[in-house]
Amino acid sequence: MSFNLDSALSLYSIPAVWATAFYPVTIKVGISCVQPRQNLERAKATSNVDKATCDAIARYEGAHLNGMENLPLWFAAILAGHFAGLSHRTMNIVSAAYISTRLLYNYVYINQTTAAQSNIRSALYFAGLAMPMTLLFKAANRLHTASTLFSYRA
Repeated sequence: MSFNLDSALSLYSIPAVWATAFYPVTIKVGISCVQPRQNLERAKATSNVDKATCDAIARYEGAHLNGMENLPLWFAAILAGHFAGLSHRTMNIVSAAYISTRLLYNYVYINQTTAAQSNIRSALYFAGLAMPMTLLFKAANRLHTASTLFSYRA
C-alpha cells in the first residue's frame, strides 16, 4: 500500500477527525463515569474542587462538543469530494490541514485563559471551517460543470 499525496487517503481522515473530537472528553471524565455529563455540575458542587479545575473541565467539554458539532460537515465534505471525483492530492492536503487545525484548535481551547487566546481559538475555528467548505464548493462546482457539459435539450 502506497502512502503518498496521490493515493486515496482522505477517507482515513473521518476516524482521525472523530478522534480529535472525542479525546477531550476522555481527559475530562475523571470525576464519574456513571453520569459523565454531570461532571461539571458535580465538580462545582464539591468544595474541594477549585474554580480553575471547574473552568478546565468546562473547556474540555466545550472542545469536545465543538468537535462533535463539526463532524457532520467534515464527513459530508469528504464524501462529496470523493463522489465528485476531486483529486486525491487535493483531498489529502485539505484533510491533513483540517486534522492539524482541529488539534491546534483543541489545544488552544483547552488551555485558553484570556480573551486574546479565545480570539486565537476563534481564528482557528474559522480557518478550519474554511476547509470542509472548500471541499464542498469544489465538489459542487465540479458536479455542476459536469452536468452542464453532458446535458442536452430534447
